[in-house]
Amino acid sequence: QFLQHCRSRKASIILQWKIFRPNRTLHRAGLPATLSNQGRRALVRKVTKNPMVTLTELQNSSVEMGEPSRRTTISAVLHQSGLYGRVARRKPLVSKSHMTAHLEFAKQ
Repeated sequence: QFLQHCRSRKASIILQWKIFRPNRTLHRAGLPATLSNQGRRALVRKVTKNPMVTLTELQNSSVEMGEPSRRTTISAVLHQSGLYGRVARRKPLVSKSHMTAHLEFAKQ
């Protein structure tokens, strides 16, 4: 009787636990994940072995594994693992003529 009229936050939590007994993980909101943890690890393994592999090749391999997914999903998985598709910047050629031209430009 007391809990029904003036319930604090703790009391409501205790009452919910007594009624529902949530001893298992409840469902979360949103769509279920398209890739399992095993599929994620397999993709990361392939990329670390061969960094030049393309997203379409990874997509085909995910279809072969039985977990078809989009290219954006695969890139998001790789980004979460810290793998990005960045290309190194080209280092300029520094020959003697380039060096003198650079110094002349800097003096002006």
